[in-house]
Amino acid sequence: MKPAPFAYAKALTLEHAIELVARNPESTKILAGGQSLIATLNMRLSAPQLLVDINGLGELKSIARKNGHLEIGALVRQRDAERSPDIRRHAPLFARALPHIAHPAIRNRGTIGGSIAFADPAAELPACLLALQGKVDIAGANGKRTVEADAFFKRLFETALAPSDVLTAIRLPLPTPQSRVGFAEFARRQGDYALVGLAACARKDGYVLRDFRLAFFGVGPTPVRARNAEAQLDGRALDDERIASAVSALNADLDPPTDVHASGQARKHLAGVLLARVAKQLGEPLP
Repeated sequence: MKPAPFAYAKALTLEHAIELVARNPESTKILAGGQSLIATLNMRLSAPQLLVDINGLGELKSIARKNGHLEIGALVRQRDAERSPDIRRHAPLFARALPHIAHPAIRNRGTIGGSIAFADPAAELPACLLALQGKVDIAGANGKRTVEADAFFKRLFETALAPSDVLTAIRLPLPTPQSRVGFAEFARRQGDYALVGLAACARKDGYVLRDFRLAFFGVGPTPVRARNAEAQLDGRALDDERIASAVSALNADLDPPTDVHASGQARKHLAGVLLARVAKQLGEPLP
């Protein structure tokens, strides 16, 4: 299939990109990696009048430690992030999740910011951002602002981004020696979207773990915090009985949809299996 006709503009600076988008924000789309956008254009699920190409904005391609956070520019390619020593050292949850995203050919073009902005509920990185209590840096016609991950994902494919906004970077808290992370997902084939996935983090406190954040994906219109399961695990020994209690608590946390790929009940069962696996990962120190 072919997309509907559209105009094309290449942004020269971030300010230029914002200016271009602000002229007609409801009919303009930003082109970064294009791994989701091009597909929706070709299927005519999206028909913008203008595409603003931001790939030339070098200022959005950096990975750097700043003020206790790892700042990852929106245009960092997923494959570059996967290979980055800074990501492995300072964002180990992202490092575990990145190889699960589609295939290398997709990751060669797909961007970190594009995945967060598109906010597919079955995607890995939005759940990781939520689990880590990360932040999203946004620039727009009304200036710059930062949004916490807990407030960023609103509804299906809907975020805190306004039509005239540009996502410029994400920021992840730097891990400490007490940090623990875990990640797992179920997919029919390597590279497929997950039927269910879980990104998790916690803090080691003596012989127990605290401050759990369990972010499931593929089970709702946005990444979903399993707060009842978190409460079951927080401050307690992660023995089989306690993990089983947390798995049972998922009944109150999750209401997965049924579709052609799996029933809601099957997804809830798989979520419990993943929680048991990831709970054991959380007991292990970071490499």
